[in-house]
Amino acid sequence: MKRYGHGLVLGKFYPPHAGHHHLVRTARDHCERLTVLVCASSVESLSLEDRVAWMREIHPDVLVVGAVDDIPVDLHDPDVWAAHMAVFRAAVPEPVDAVFTSEAYGEELGRRFGADSVCVDPDRTLFPVSGTAVRKDPVGCWDFLEPPVRAALTRRVVVLGAESTGTTTMARALADHYRRRGGVWARTRYVPEYGRAYSEGKLAELRAERPGADWADVTFRSADFPVIAQRQAEMEEEAARDGSPVLFCDTDAFATTIWHERYMGTTSTATGEVAARGRQHLWLLTDHRGVEFEDDGLRDGEHLRPWMTARFLAQLTHTGRRTAVLTGPHEERLAAAVAAVDALLAEGPYLADPLPERR
Repeated sequence: MKRYGHGLVLGKFYPPHAGHHHLVRTARDHCERLTVLVCASSVESLSLEDRVAWMREIHPDVLVVGAVDDIPVDLHDPDVWAAHMAVFRAAVPEPVDAVFTSEAYGEELGRRFGADSVCVDPDRTLFPVSGTAVRKDPVGCWDFLEPPVRAALTRRVVVLGAESTGTTTMARALADHYRRRGGVWARTRYVPEYGRAYSEGKLAELRAERPGADWADVTFRSADFPVIAQRQAEMEEEAARDGSPVLFCDTDAFATTIWHERYMGTTSTATGEVAARGRQHLWLLTDHRGVEFEDDGLRDGEHLRPWMTARFLAQLTHTGRRTAVLTGPHEERLAAAVAAVDALLAEGPYLADPLPERR
């Protein structure tokens, strides 16, 4: 294949998949420099900013730019073509030597740019996937997606509750349940509670200074909680990039805002800001009733559990978070949790159709 100075790849990348990445890498290998133009319309569910960020992460050695293009596609209308070209040239004003596509419109696109048209794997033989297929069935196309895209499409389920109400047991049991479904689900991840590790660290530090100190001697500051919330969010994001279409989290940044209230007696703006950036979809609240309290050396006492359960439920309701309350013995709780998660998964990460196309 001929080598070019400045190459161009453009598309919706809604969402980007393995076929897109093959096209970009092929173009990059045959150009001195390559520009990738991401075009998004206002009706689409994934933001232009996210798609540009994903493409920049996946292809750090090319220039990725974005443009809003709210013009429906009509390959038979020269006026529509001219309108699209105005968008393309505003985003990529430099001369283009070659355009790389996998589409039949590549020849006309190249002609309008005054560039060669290079067609790459038009029959999708190397990567049998398309943006339409991903939008229709993200789970079926999961292995064609890169980590940042998987993270955006993963359904995130949080298990939260008062002390000694079985949150860890439930989160682990759910992850194991979905792993046993096999296939892509075998990669289902569980995110542990970072606040516990943080608490263990504070107790260890105190005992290094004061041998014999116990949990009652540990003091928390308001500044501890945003740190806990942020690290919890980071662990969640890391797991979502490397797992199945569902992720189970033992607590989250939202839950940390309630623990701040418990220890500090007030709300925390900084912790709330971390929680507001979360991308969770379902919260499973473990009721304290019917669960025997076990003191593992890092707990405050059984008397606090009714208040914590009520406060969690009140704030979940107040903030409009999708919630299921788990009650009864473990087997009943697990069955109810699975039913709630399956309902969430059945809805899928719905992605709106793009603007209509006439080809």
